[in-house]
Amino acid sequence: MKTEEAIKTRRAIKHYDPAHRMTAEEINKLLSLAMLSPTAFNIQNWRYVVVSDAALRKKIRAEAWDQAQVTDASLFIVLCADLKSWEKAPARYWQNAPKEVQDFMVPAIDDYYRGKEQVQRDEAMRSCGIAAQTLMLAAKSMGYDSCPMDGFDFDKVAELIRLPDDHVIAMFVAIGKGTKDSWPRPGQLALDEVVIEDSFPGT
Repeated sequence: MKTEEAIKTRRAIKHYDPAHRMTAEEINKLLSLAMLSPTAFNIQNWRYVVVSDAALRKKIRAEAWDQAQVTDASLFIVLCADLKSWEKAPARYWQNAPKEVQDFMVPAIDDYYRGKEQVQRDEAMRSCGIAAQTLMLAAKSMGYDSCPMDGFDFDKVAELIRLPDDHVIAMFVAIGKGTKDSWPRPGQLALDEVVIEDSFPGT
């Protein structure tokens, strides 16, 4: 499937075949593609918690407004980010770059993030948003449907997956074989309402 077609046909699907199983190869391919998503300074701060345990999925579903896709999707990911990835051996993010690039980029990482908790969190959410879209488009290109989710108790789910203190949850991504089409697109804004030329108009 071409990228353009995947973008046009991807929808948030809520109903999945609970009997369908993705192969290990398919799951590995999806996650490997998601890991090609860009991150600032190449810090690769996303963490993909793949929840396979059925009992744990049921507990998460109870904290997610009883949404069926949590238990019924073939692949269920709690997409998280390590807020402190920028200071955890940052040289490894640039180990294959020329030495002059390493000497510039590695100290720049520390300068950019240290003492800036809001920047760290903002970066985490940006990175996870990009990764989620990569996952969903890759899934569509492989013939699977998906659903990004934020309707859940973040604190309760963090407890269930034993989220480290220096991590945050961005969203869920459910992937599988859809059994029911989504609604027609409910109302797309006009291009000229969302595209601003150069700057917003003055007041």
